[in-house]
Amino acid sequence: MNGRKGKISRKKFWKEVRWWGIIFFLAAVLAIVLRVFLFSSFKVPSYSMFPTIEGGDYIFVNKQIPGPRIFPHFPKVRMDGKVVTKRFRGIREIRRNDVIVFNFPYADRGKIDMDLNVHYIKRCVAIPGDTFYIENGIYRVKNAHGETLGYVEYQQQMSRKPEDEYRNNCVFPHDSAHYRWTLRDFGPLYVPKKGDRLQIDTINYLLYRNLITYETDKPVTVNGGNVYLGDSVIRGYTFLMNYYFMAGDYIFNSIDSRYWGLVPEDHVIGKAVIIWKSKDMGTGKYRWKRFFRIL
Repeated sequence: MNGRKGKISRKKFWKEVRWWGIIFFLAAVLAIVLRVFLFSSFKVPSYSMFPTIEGGDYIFVNKQIPGPRIFPHFPKVRMDGKVVTKRFRGIREIRRNDVIVFNFPYADRGKIDMDLNVHYIKRCVAIPGDTFYIENGIYRVKNAHGETLGYVEYQQQMSRKPEDEYRNNCVFPHDSAHYRWTLRDFGPLYVPKKGDRLQIDTINYLLYRNLITYETDKPVTVNGGNVYLGDSVIRGYTFLMNYYFMAGDYIFNSIDSRYWGLVPEDHVIGKAVIIWKSKDMGTGKYRWKRFFRIL
């Protein structure tokens, strides 16, 4: 009799083990699906988006804006040296003033690459099809009259200071002979959208050569008054993806598109939507007032 009870107990035990195993497996699958297609969490290590976001804030990112991005050849994410991605349709496109998390594209100034281990968070101040410029420190988009872009208070502070303080050879496109742009007076810069065909000449190629090289894997050079894509002369180029101009709210301490140029759409992870936790980076104490703050 005791032997029979022992067999029943062991059978019940393994039945419960299988049941809990199924639960844990389904929970893991659900967590992966949520992380890949819906939300991810990131810790912000800097103050480039102050006061909207502070260093030590933990944010949730909605991947449905502009749509979840996957790596179709995972676990091999690079094909011929380039990260290959596929994006599913999201709930809407990126809008001006959205706070966006993306992979940093410009580890090497002369080449766009996707660093999957480096994430930036900035505000999108110009979307595909916009012509962006900075006029006396104030961010503007052509024909977007009256629209406030970024954190205007800091832009106004910049406008009140001498322009010489903001002359900087590091400002995009890094060619003061042809583009004497500064952090206070910048542009105009057209932001390409997918399908746009732009005329390319020996001057404006400086603005778009990194983008064209990224899309084609061919260098863009100038020789004898002609622009070459690889070995072929080009007069224009049709862009294959959308691009964005990203800028930090704390403009005095933000390395952003003003310095390194436009962000390709395939680098975008999603829109930051909420600060779910916040810890002071110096003291390690929780900043309770910042918990669950909507962005």
